[in-house]
Amino acid sequence: MQVKILGSAAGGAFPQWNCACPNCRSVRAGTFHGKPRSQTQVAITQDGRSWFLLGASPDLRAQIEATPELHPRDGVRQSPIAGVVLANADLDHVLGLLLLRELQPLRIHATASVRGILREDNSMFGMLQRTPDQTVWSDFESGKEFSLCNSQGEDSGLRCRPQSLGTHYPSYVTAERQARLSPAEASLGFFIDSISGGRLAYLPAVPQVDDALLQQLDACDVLLFDGTFWSDDELIRIQGRGQTARQMGHVSVENILAKLAGLRRPRKIFLHINNTNPMLDAASPQYRQVRGAGWEIAEDGWQFNL
Repeated sequence: MQVKILGSAAGGAFPQWNCACPNCRSVRAGTFHGKPRSQTQVAITQDGRSWFLLGASPDLRAQIEATPELHPRDGVRQSPIAGVVLANADLDHVLGLLLLRELQPLRIHATASVRGILREDNSMFGMLQRTPDQTVWSDFESGKEFSLCNSQGEDSGLRCRPQSLGTHYPSYVTAERQARLSPAEASLGFFIDSISGGRLAYLPAVPQVDDALLQQLDACDVLLFDGTFWSDDELIRIQGRGQTARQMGHVSVENILAKLAGLRRPRKIFLHINNTNPMLDAASPQYRQVRGAGWEIAEDGWQFNL
């Protein structure tokens, strides 16, 4: 399995367009010890020809253009992107679907709850259904393994097991709709196995870590984990208001470093990093603490094989 990190920032990217936090000011001034980042996007493939996107970020078009493996190869209209797997209905995870509306055959793997939110409640996503063969939706359930397939139903050789991690739907989903949805389908992580035996864990939004999840993480080869906020009160301290990391569905990095200190097997990488997170600065003590604990901080363009 080949894995490409096309984007590694949280919603709003880094720098964020309306943010003047120390990190964003320093990037714009050219004095920052680190790199700008686009919004989190990961692409995977088993054979190097058919690629599957984990989510569809608002920065997807630019991310595709920056990735030669995702460029058209044959004919006037064609794409190696065979499908998308959705972990939730957050805007920064699904808006990129609208950038894939040019009548390209595509399979979208999602829970029934997320499919309903997008197809039944949001008329814009009808742009993905203008022709009968444009988009095929495949429902999956939390805890049940499924194969990643293209629009024709051909098996990629990649197996995905979704894991329920959170119970809160995005705020744009009406209370009436939420009352009809399964809480277990609100926010998911993915454990993806390749036919060569490698296992990838993709968990960009983690509200809590229990012993059962820890055991699953220790069976992985590479872990892409929620690195949104350094501390629980990060936004409150910087903005003077707002929610805690936990209220927004994220365990803070400083807590994760302690909670996952005994995790030895996987290569551990933080992604989905908010623009306010001090560990983005390679000159910061937080950056040194993360690296000293054996973790890496994802950058756009990273790639590796499993």
